[in-house]
Amino acid sequence: MRSLKLSLTALGGLVAAASPLIAQEEHAPAPSGGLLSIEGGLMFWTLVVFVILFFVLSKYAFGPITQAVRSREEALRQAIADAKADREAAAALLVEHKAQIDAARGEAQKFIAEGRATAEGMKTSMLEEARKQQADMLERAKRDIDGEKAAAIADLRREAVGIAIAAAGKVIEKNLDDAQNRKLVEGYLAGLQ
Repeated sequence: MRSLKLSLTALGGLVAAASPLIAQEEHAPAPSGGLLSIEGGLMFWTLVVFVILFFVLSKYAFGPITQAVRSREEALRQAIADAKADREAAAALLVEHKAQIDAARGEAQKFIAEGRATAEGMKTSMLEEARKQQADMLERAKRDIDGEKAAAIADLRREAVGIAIAAAGKVIEKNLDDAQNRKLVEGYLAGLQ
């Protein structure tokens, strides 16, 4: 605001300094040389106005304009530096994310491998358990068969003893003591084995 007031004051001073020239020009006869004729007074005042205007502009306008250009250049440099830093940060973040993705893939592969190993172990243990149960069932079945076989053989012996005694009784026609006869036949059959 202050520089605007000073600029207006300087401009007013220039107009005041140039007003005698303007008044003199109104009363002076028309120049005869045209645009290319040289007039010392006009040249002097043009040079004075130019120097004063240059001084005022350099004092109040060129400094802020130069400062604005410098600050703009600095802002651009800073923006470029920030963009480079952001690009580098994004590249680092991308590398980090790729590493995390690779680690997650490795961990997933590890879990899959562990799952397969666990499933294989379970399969093996289940097959072993089934084989063990099958062997136990076969062993029980053999024992049951052997027990049934022994019982059947014992029944057959008793029946054979009864038939043999009955047959011998018919042959001898004498009724021997039943307990004594049984003992005799069982002893004979035991000797056959």
